[in-house]
Amino acid sequence: MEGWDPQNLILPEVRKLCRSQSEYLDQHFKTQKDVSSSSTSSSCLLSEWTKHCSDYDNRLLHLRTTLMDRTLSWISSSFRAKASLSNLDLTLSASSQYGTALKRLLGEELRLLALQLHRIHFIRQYVETALRLEALVGDLEDVVFSSGNHRPGNMFAKFSTLLTSQDFGVKEERLLKAIKAMNDVEEIIVNVEKSQQWHHLLKSVDHRVDKTLAILRPEALAEHRALLASFGWPPKLLASKVESGGLSKLLNPLLLMHGNEKKSYAQSFHVLCALQQLHSRREARKFKTLGQKECEIQLWAIDELVTPLAVRMEYHFVKWAEQPEFMFALVYRVTRDFMEGVSDILQPLIDAARLTSYSANEAWVSAMVHILSGFLTKNVFPALAERYKEKDMKLEVISLWLHLVDLIVAFDKQMQSLLRYETCLLFPDAQRRGISVLIVFCDRPDWLKIWAKMELKDGWKKLKAVLKDAKAWQIDDKHRVDFDVSTICETFLLSSREAHKAPFVAESALKIAQEMIDRCQTLPDILSRAKFVRSTVARFFWYFSNVLLLHCRNAELPPQELDGSAFVRACESINAARYVESKLQEWSDDASFLEMKIAENNSNMQEQHQGFYDDCFFEEEIKCLAELETNWLMEIVTVLLRQFENLTLEYNHTEDSNAFIEALQSLKNQLHVLKKNLNGKDFLDLWRSVADGLDHFICGSILGGDVKFSKKQRNEFGTDMQALFLVFQPFCARPEAFFPCIRDILKLLVMSGEEVKHLLVGKKSEKYMQSYGISHLRFDQVEKTLRKLKF
Repeated sequence: MEGWDPQNLILPEVRKLCRSQSEYLDQHFKTQKDVSSSSTSSSCLLSEWTKHCSDYDNRLLHLRTTLMDRTLSWISSSFRAKASLSNLDLTLSASSQYGTALKRLLGEELRLLALQLHRIHFIRQYVETALRLEALVGDLEDVVFSSGNHRPGNMFAKFSTLLTSQDFGVKEERLLKAIKAMNDVEEIIVNVEKSQQWHHLLKSVDHRVDKTLAILRPEALAEHRALLASFGWPPKLLASKVESGGLSKLLNPLLLMHGNEKKSYAQSFHVLCALQQLHSRREARKFKTLGQKECEIQLWAIDELVTPLAVRMEYHFVKWAEQPEFMFALVYRVTRDFMEGVSDILQPLIDAARLTSYSANEAWVSAMVHILSGFLTKNVFPALAERYKEKDMKLEVISLWLHLVDLIVAFDKQMQSLLRYETCLLFPDAQRRGISVLIVFCDRPDWLKIWAKMELKDGWKKLKAVLKDAKAWQIDDKHRVDFDVSTICETFLLSSREAHKAPFVAESALKIAQEMIDRCQTLPDILSRAKFVRSTVARFFWYFSNVLLLHCRNAELPPQELDGSAFVRACESINAARYVESKLQEWSDDASFLEMKIAENNSNMQEQHQGFYDDCFFEEEIKCLAELETNWLMEIVTVLLRQFENLTLEYNHTEDSNAFIEALQSLKNQLHVLKKNLNGKDFLDLWRSVADGLDHFICGSILGGDVKFSKKQRNEFGTDMQALFLVFQPFCARPEAFFPCIRDILKLLVMSGEEVKHLLVGKKSEKYMQSYGISHLRFDQVEKTLRKLKF
């Protein structure tokens, strides 16, 4: 304590002192005088604190001594145990031949002893867990079966009388107590599953709890129904106003509840939500651990609102069998008019019950849609499917079926528009199954197949009507523009029908296909949607590709036909194929088609055990159209080259430039027609292919001919080739770059005698020829060309 200076003491801030410290200081230092060192209270406190410090020092010294003694004792015991084990090991090793066996036996006994101890511990855990579960399940069964001194068979005896608040409170308390007991059981089961695999015990407990749930759920639902009936649910529907087009708003009993009614309904709603939450928790565990099928769970409280409404609605549905539009109008009106009460009354109750990822509005709309889809599944589509089998009734059934689908598609859009402000990110595809009437086709593949056949037939009928129009194959004249080298890059960025120079029939075909796609967009099951698109849209485009092929074949491209009309017909089909191909690729890149392709791949992998699939939904259709384009582009190239060959026969024998100029003029006219009618991308491929073919043809004619080149003939050949390059001048800046063989021949023809001699006696290598600028001809071709020169 030497050198201690009170002035250097740093005291803590008052706000950092704990409550007991503050009270102690307030008790002993009440005035400023008590703080001074000369005061009596300060001296007494100093003596007291000095004594406390001395006592604490003594206790600390005692603890240190005790710790040292016990540490030494433990070390001594450890050394003795180690020495005993070492002596035992030496004794066994040094004893008779039985020592080793005794040692092995002792080790085996110790291992068995450890196993037995582990087994005893395991059994003790099992027994303790079983006893805890037995006690909880027993208490649960006592609450359910023994409460109120009535047998399970008399469970609903009280619901025939009017409810009293006292009876209601007792029943709610009993249900909540039972739910709490089941939650406790579930908690133990979940913990057991994490550490043990006691399947028989869990199955036994689950069986007893399920038996209890089978009693509690009907009781809670019956209680809730009785409560709903007490304040006038369901309301009157006034279906006559639907038939007359009336749209008066329905009265919502949910908004008319007040006081005890509202409180009782909230309590009953809370019980149902708690029971459902327990049920969903158990079902999720069973699906994960026992492999049982996972159930789709709606909100039970909302289902209880919808069930009595469904009974009243179906009475009117039967009357409107021939006027289905009234069914859809009634369901939509009831759903819309009661949305306010559902949102304002039920959503707060759901939030208070802590049912995460549940929306009252979505559950309400889903349940109402289920009413209509259930009626159509039981009463409408089966009859239509049977009548479809009769040949005389097919046309009528197709008309009724497609009309019904039109109503369903429009109805689905109306119902989903009611949820446009809802957050759907938390709801998987399985949850959306209830928000479309088209769900009837997901569970009946045979109906889906019939619907697809009808849609395909209807689409093909529409396309045939378009083909009868004289304007079907027309291309907008304003888009038949000439090639401009300055805008060549923009020309190849094809997007619209006009940019592709596609005829109107291509746009019509895409619109028909888009309508088919739009009609199945609300199909909830992705794989069913993919099957429908395969059976309709994909097959429709196969038919359309045959239409394009027939249109091309009708063109008949004979070498002697030079008026260009046949080329125009071929261009129309090529442009249509290119445009449809680009749209199919664009559709395949869309998220909905990627989802369908993934679903198909997963399904195929399960069935065929294959692991690699492409990601393009319309891959086969795109390949078919691309093949049609390629084949007919090559057909046009072949016709152009044959025409050129026929017109230059005389030129090849007599070197008459007039014949060559005539051939070039014909080629120029044909290319102009093709440039005007063919889309930019395909025309680019076409003229380059023509240039490549002419390059090889002219080169081959020179190498294979007997013509000798004098100086005059060499100049004339150079002039003719410059005329050839001018034919392709509108399509590129340097057309000679696309005639590499002719360019090399022109270089050879302007060589002097000395250069020819050096080249012929030089090294026969590519590098040597490249030094003279020859890079596309072989040495034997170079030699043959040079020997035709006359000096």
